[in-house]
Amino acid sequence: MTGPVTYSVSSSRRIDAAPELVYGIIADYVTGHPQMIPPRYFRDLTVQKGGYGEGTEIAVTMMALGRETRFTAVVTEPIPGRVLVETAPGEGVVTSFRVDPAGGASGADVTIQTEFRLKPGVGGALERMVYSLVLRRIYREELRRLETVARERSGAHQPDAGGERQAPDETRSR
Repeated sequence: MTGPVTYSVSSSRRIDAAPELVYGIIADYVTGHPQMIPPRYFRDLTVQKGGYGEGTEIAVTMMALGRETRFTAVVTEPIPGRVLVETAPGEGVVTSFRVDPAGGASGADVTIQTEFRLKPGVGGALERMVYSLVLRRIYREELRRLETVARERSGAHQPDAGGERQAPDETRSR
């Protein structure tokens, strides 16, 4: 009998703003991060400890598929200034935010990726299909909102260039 399968869903977007600015918005759970999360999917983001980057602890309510789920997460920075990770231990879910310098002086390639355990069998296959659709939709909106906040903070009010790109969205491991 095999154990649970880990599944990964991600979405990426190039944002025309300095990587440091973009990362700072993501890591700031007091003012920045709440501006980038879509309110129709997330509400009641509460900082329980810290507030910026490593060591921050949050609680948030996620609304998806007609259900509300309240969970807590602990924030780490495995690569400070580049990778921020939210781990929701009670849910078995890990979401990472990666900010890489883009091919120019002022751009950032941002990837949001969530890894979670799937149920075995047919239930897991259905979860994978539904979670992929829902999470990609959420991430696309989150990345658009992040871009808007970054543009406002950098003073660059440009029309949306549609810089979205899909990263590989499926990874299985033991």
